[in-house]
Amino acid sequence: MNFRYICSAFALSITLLTACSSKKSEEKKEAEKKIRTKEDDKADSLLVAYNPEKGDKWIADFVQNLHKKYGFNGNMLVAKDGKILYEKAIGWADYLHRDSLNINSEFELASITKTFTGTAIMQLVEAGKLSLNDNVKKFFPNFPYEGITVKLLLTHRSGMMNYVYFIDDIWRKEKRNMKKGITNQEVMNIIAEKKPNPYTKPDNRFHYNNSNFMVLGAIIEKVTGQRYSQYMMEHIFKPAGMKHTHVYSTTEYEKVPVDVVGHDRTWRYSVVQNFLDGPVGDKGIYSTVHDLVLYDKYLKNGRLLSKKSLDSAYVGRNKPVNAHFNYGYGWRMFDGEKMDKVVYHTGWWHGFRHIYVRDLDKNIIVIFLGNLTNGSLMHLDELYKHLNMPIIRKGAYHGNGSLPGSDED
Repeated sequence: MNFRYICSAFALSITLLTACSSKKSEEKKEAEKKIRTKEDDKADSLLVAYNPEKGDKWIADFVQNLHKKYGFNGNMLVAKDGKILYEKAIGWADYLHRDSLNINSEFELASITKTFTGTAIMQLVEAGKLSLNDNVKKFFPNFPYEGITVKLLLTHRSGMMNYVYFIDDIWRKEKRNMKKGITNQEVMNIIAEKKPNPYTKPDNRFHYNNSNFMVLGAIIEKVTGQRYSQYMMEHIFKPAGMKHTHVYSTTEYEKVPVDVVGHDRTWRYSVVQNFLDGPVGDKGIYSTVHDLVLYDKYLKNGRLLSKKSLDSAYVGRNKPVNAHFNYGYGWRMFDGEKMDKVVYHTGWWHGFRHIYVRDLDKNIIVIFLGNLTNGSLMHLDELYKHLNMPIIRKGAYHGNGSLPGSDED
């Protein structure tokens, strides 16, 4: 055998071994970075510590007025540069039983859940387990629509109909069990069987609806072999120290184990969970204002996603509404020529209504979690002005909190 050939082969083997060793070393370092320590717990405790005597009086008066004049009922928090300026639990957790809210009350996050689903998808992209250009048919061969990719789902450009209305119609017409939750896989099977007409062609336009993130939730389960709740707990909630955050689906719980109940706008009734509280990914995560502060921290410090993935998620992928409002990978955003970069999400589902705002440039977090759907969160302009932030949502949305042409928030 040619000596030169042997030497070349040996050198190549050494190079490959070194490369593999280097890759494993990098993977080990990345894994170690995500392991929580006692120092993390201590730092997190300091981050969510709050002294009411040092609270921002202007914000306190603003929130009291929002409660008295506009009927805000829920928990709120404003933080800047790692310090809570003001927080408040105000009103009822369950009006019927006169149970009061406390600052650690867990709320159904509604569509704020979509930011977590987007984060999970980007984690799987980083891990090489899927691609943004993967077709849904790769995971669900009987999916009835052509040309819909993971990226189109993330950006609400799939053109799908909203499964919430479609499934609700079927359940009522066929008089099915309204209490027992249905899984994401069951919804996917019904879509494959019934083949409901899409709203528009894929990548034709932005059309916000829950189907996109319900399908992403199904993909997460298919790719990982875990329930959505398991994946979220292991890869997002625990790494970020979010000890009061869970996925609660009526497919896993006969009664969701939280005390906060969603109510209609006049307290006439509480909104009871039903079969539509089964699918997750578009909704289904329950959390607290403090845990959402931690979520912000661990997104920013790279423990959940790389900077490259975050930067990609925060790019508007649609034509801006009113020149500033857009949607990236699971995040709404405000982009202004001379204003801050703001990413946020609203939420509205079964008696809950919220907004979670992160001003990335000024390092400000604004959180309002409400369990009375009365439109009070349409009156936050003065708070944004006080914080020298862009006025989020003003003029960009319909009264129900959705973008023009969309179904949900």
